Amino acid sequence: MYQGLEQWKGGAIAGTPESLRAEAATGMPSAARAGHLRVRDGYDQDHSPLYYLVDALPPLLCSGMRLRGQCGPFAAAAPQIFFGAMLGASLWYVARRLYGNHGGYIALALYCFSPAMIVNAAGAQSSGEMGAVWGAFGTIFTAIAVAHTLYAPREVVLWNWRRILLLGIAMALAIGNQFSLGILAVIVLPLMFWVAPVRLRAVLAIWVIALAISAVLIFATYCFQPELFSQGLLHACWIDFEPMAFRMPVSYWSVERSILRASPPLILALPIALIAYFGWKRARYFGNTLPLLVVGFFLILTVSSASFPGQGFRLITAVFLFVFVAGVFADLLETRQRAFVAAGLCGLLGAAAIFNIWRLYCLS
Repeated sequence: MYQGLEQWKGGAIAGTPESLRAEAATGMPSAARAGHLRVRDGYDQDHSPLYYLVDALPPLLCSGMRLRGQCGPFAAAAPQIFFGAMLGASLWYVARRLYGNHGGYIALALYCFSPAMIVNAAGAQSSGEMGAVWGAFGTIFTAIAVAHTLYAPREVVLWNWRRILLLGIAMALAIGNQFSLGILAVIVLPLMFWVAPVRLRAVLAIWVIALAISAVLIFATYCFQPELFSQGLLHACWIDFEPMAFRMPVSYWSVERSILRASPPLILALPIALIAYFGWKRARYFGNTLPLLVVGFFLILTVSSASFPGQGFRLITAVFLFVFVAGVFADLLETRQRAFVAAGLCGLLGAAAIFNIWRLYCLS
């Protein structure tokens, strides 16, 4: 936060050697010294200045309006609360478009009563991954939406400029908050090719333009200083891939525990959804297959990343699991056993809601 405030006031660029030296000279608390950041040669390996600027924006506004003493801890948590609310709204919108009202509300209920999402959206985690998670979610589904429009008989690259701009902003938000999510640029291209195989050149053009937009936005957070921008990218840790982690059972147990702790209802809902998906042909369509593929990809990254990026990957995995489970159960609600399925869902989600409310009451 302090580095972001200094940059907003015209000081050193956050996450660079000059900003860290300034913290040491002024005695301000440094996240790097507290163990929350990974620093190499004075550069933050995991975040661009966007991470710091967003984190420092609420205190800056409170200070400008002379409300600093009244904002309190809410100002520090405001960005994560905003990202959490927007992620929930985006999740509901996407699931509703894919699976109807039932799917939208199932996904929203799983999200709203997820302990991991509550903790991160409340700003209780110092690393603040909600912006990266929202950006990753938006990147994948905006890319799919743009690719779907390529079947329209229009000049899509020009006609779709709003969606392309949104895709670039989503990528900048994800990568700017967590460099390791640069892998999204690799993920979305084959997904777009899969959706629109008849317009490969148009897909490639849209992908390149979106990447350029995201690069310009991240460049802007470096105050358009080419040297710092290039050095920041060179010192970034783009991927943590440790092959030895796949040979260690503890890696899989850790991932399993973290995902199930993220949403206890998944203990029952996920196995049922997987059985229905693989055993029922009707459930194996694009809307259900896409989130499952994304979950598989991020599970691989999660197992191989035991350090900070793994936490962001786990949250993204949980969000896409919510989408997958919502889709399969929305299909099950259209069968003859819908009354039984609805009763089980209401009981499961109701129990999760009561449990979370009780835990919050105990902690208050």
